[in-house]
Amino acid sequence: SEFGDESVVSRQQLEEENEQLRTELLILKGRMQRTTEVVAENVRLRNLLNATEMLKDQVLVAELIGVSPDPTRHTILINRGEESGVYVGQALLDADGLMGQVVEVHRNSSKVLLVTDTAHALPVQTLRNGARSIAEGSGDYNQLSLRYVPPTMDIVVGDRLVSSGLGGRFPVGYPVGVVTEVQTVVGEPYLSVKLKPSARIDRSRHLLLLFSEVETL
Repeated sequence: SEFGDESVVSRQQLEEENEQLRTELLILKGRMQRTTEVVAENVRLRNLLNATEMLKDQVLVAELIGVSPDPTRHTILINRGEESGVYVGQALLDADGLMGQVVEVHRNSSKVLLVTDTAHALPVQTLRNGARSIAEGSGDYNQLSLRYVPPTMDIVVGDRLVSSGLGGRFPVGYPVGVVTEVQTVVGEPYLSVKLKPSARIDRSRHLLLLFSEVETL
């Protein structure tokens, strides 16, 4: 009986500790994104984004509590709102990259427009050479596309794209996606460029709201 009681307490403590560790890991992954995706892969950005700068972004853990019933809209509901200091335009991350931005704020919840929604556009740049473009949603959770990419632009399959910070909506240097396809379209003046989102758009449940001063390169 006594041993059984101790086992129950120990299990509860382990579950609490596990939850705490999971949360800490999520925060660490969010803060490390700029280190692993930007600094380690691009010398030019390494000089601009030092460790102090990367860790100054404050984050708040949020949880997904609802998904839009409209299959044509990629929006979600999270369990943080005005009481947590959430604001319209705030960036939302998962452990791997940018998920979207807050478009509506309520007392204890907020609506987020995901980067894959057809109404969403995000200024990005290629890590390899700094080439800038606009990533827009395709209506597919597993695909983004680049807008107005000229045939002269140096971009190849495997290139990693991060937020450029232009436009003042997202902070600079967070992973957005990886190029999966670059094609010339007959009769069109621009290349067709497809990306696989860095974030697990349709799978992530535990998320990070980013409190950050927007910077530009």
